[in-house]
Amino acid sequence: MTLRDPHTAFRWEVGIVLGLSLGASALYSIVSIIARLTDTRPLSEQSATLNGSQSSREWLDFTYQFLGIFFALFAVALVLYLLWLPGQSSFRRLGFDFTQPGRDLLRGFGLVLVIGIPGLGLYLAGRSLGSTVAVVPSPLDTFWWTVPILVLSALRSALVEELIVVGYLFTRLRELGWSTWTIIVSSALLRGSYHLYQGIGPFFGNAAMGVLFGWCYLRWGRTMPLVIAHWILDIVSFVGYPLALAWWPGLLTPAA
Repeated sequence: MTLRDPHTAFRWEVGIVLGLSLGASALYSIVSIIARLTDTRPLSEQSATLNGSQSSREWLDFTYQFLGIFFALFAVALVLYLLWLPGQSSFRRLGFDFTQPGRDLLRGFGLVLVIGIPGLGLYLAGRSLGSTVAVVPSPLDTFWWTVPILVLSALRSALVEELIVVGYLFTRLRELGWSTWTIIVSSALLRGSYHLYQGIGPFFGNAAMGVLFGWCYLRWGRTMPLVIAHWILDIVSFVGYPLALAWWPGLLTPAA
């Protein structure tokens, strides 16, 4: 078979897209969890920092943070381009548009309620059981641009994960003839895998989130509610971290 065969071309395309985005993140996370599990310190004494400072100079730190967000969105632009069809935009195909704003918001907030509290409980349980590292989702030092950058970082994560791991991957795998639950489970395992750097607990928590999001996407045919829910969850996590640290210092304080 040659690359002119649609199925062969799609397999190569999926491999390239994942290799340029979250597939690579999953492999790095697998290496990371192996390194963590073979470390002399237990997982409970290790930490993982998100949105950490990248320079001691404020303007340079801001520049690195902004560019990191900006260039990560090119992977999203790539899948939108690849899914574009004559007479049908990829935005419409993925349900990533503003045709149902009220319904999308309600569904998004509903997902936040379903996932948010159990997710926090699972993380705290993982910390207490020693199966999850201390995740530091935002820097301790704050500048005038810290909160806007954290909000943009949350949006970046929501767009990259939901439009690639759900919207794009579900579309291509269905075109390749995969069954519904094979697609849902495969996507969920991928979602869990690129969170392995946080420990074993986050793998299962994010995989469960992936199953729910995948089921909702197939039922609604829209990624917009998933993006909204993911964005809200990450904003709360990133911006609300100092408050959570004050409430549960024993479980959230990173190891020295």
